[in-house]
Amino acid sequence: MEPSHFYAMLSRMKYINRWGLMNNTQYENISEHSQQVAILAHCLVLIHNKRFGGCLDAERAALLAVFHDATEIITGDMPTPIKYANPAIRDVYKQVEDKAADRLLELLPEDFRAEYSAILKPQSERDRELSVYVKAADRFSALIKCMEEMRMGNDEFRMARETIERSLHDMRLPEAEVFFSEFLPSFNLALDEIQE
Repeated sequence: MEPSHFYAMLSRMKYINRWGLMNNTQYENISEHSQQVAILAHCLVLIHNKRFGGCLDAERAALLAVFHDATEIITGDMPTPIKYANPAIRDVYKQVEDKAADRLLELLPEDFRAEYSAILKPQSERDRELSVYVKAADRFSALIKCMEEMRMGNDEFRMARETIERSLHDMRLPEAEVFFSEFLPSFNLALDEIQE
């Protein structure tokens, strides 16, 4: 058997920092971010299932979230304002991400590729449905980062916080509104307050 470099490559997610254009008090890498997005996506799908009578796979949402930024090992983290500046840039960047996903898949043994292709390049109707929750979780993770930075006195993240918060409300996702009211306020508390 040939050695596979896929998992060693994934371990490098910890070297890709996010928020490259911003003055950070605490750096965040895509490994940390992806773990938080997985937790939040799982939560949003649980809200969907338990509060709105849904029957989606929360564990699958978490898995998709763990890998949602894996291609950035190859592409780096492109700042959102640049990535979405206009449709042409967005479309070209999507092609770059697809090529990066293909490159990661090539690092796997042949018999693993179909499973990971369905994770790195999800196509099924079920996964498209879950992708809404992964996207919302991704935005909540960014919002939480902004809240943390602002709590540390870093006003650099004020406009980003406002923009991200507005984009979440614009999704018109009832599950996101539940998260806003029931879970998000705790992120403003000190540890002693959370433990009360």
